[in-house]
Amino acid sequence: MKGKILVLLLCCVALFFVSLRLGQHRGDLAGADEEAQVLIQEVAPDFSPWFGPLWEPPSGEIETLMFALQAATGGLVIGYILGKRSVR
Repeated sequence: MKGKILVLLLCCVALFFVSLRLGQHRGDLAGADEEAQVLIQEVAPDFSPWFGPLWEPPSGEIETLMFALQAATGGLVIGYILGKRSVR
């Protein structure tokens, strides 16, 4: 049992450092939305969206906060469901 835990811990540490190494890029951290908009404008310059956002966050920090809260809520829900299933 201790061997399994040690191997899993080492895998987590390795994954952490590999992701840090792969994520070291110098540039704008543009998301997929911005990249898709650029590609759509290149392919079909006369394209116009069907609708716009219902609410535009006042700043990038608020947008990041909303995304982090959404991810945390999803993680809590999934963790709760998996925890309830493992108790049975």
